[in-house]
Amino acid sequence: MKIAIGSDHAGYLYKQAIIKHLLNAGHEVEDFGTHSEASVDYPRFIRPVAEAVAAGTFERGIVLGGSGNGEAIAANRVRGIRCGLCWNFESARLTRLHNDANVLSLGERMMDLPTALQIVDIFLTTPFEGGRHLARIQQLDE
Repeated sequence: MKIAIGSDHAGYLYKQAIIKHLLNAGHEVEDFGTHSEASVDYPRFIRPVAEAVAAGTFERGIVLGGSGNGEAIAANRVRGIRCGLCWNFESARLTRLHNDANVLSLGERMMDLPTALQIVDIFLTTPFEGGRHLARIQQLDE
């Protein structure tokens, strides 16, 4: 799968670990930054991830910050993006299953790294159930 990823300074360390995890799993990954723990303005790195996913260049996106809230808000401002802020395994499963989320937002300060990596795996492997939810999602995208 082709995955776009970006973070602010507060999500940088997990972003690096997630990139390694994704590459080891055979995914193609493009890092949209940031490239250090130096303080940055998160929309500079989150919006390009969302735009790349919305354009169809990437199948999924992952964005990270301290809590993941601002990143989810920034990503969801891009038409065609359905970014889910996930904090546990069930939230990751349901954001794909029920909402067909195409971008995942994580907060580095909200969970340990093993949990974050498992949330990523659940997000990437859970299919959208379609059906009754599809019409509502398409209506929201219009």
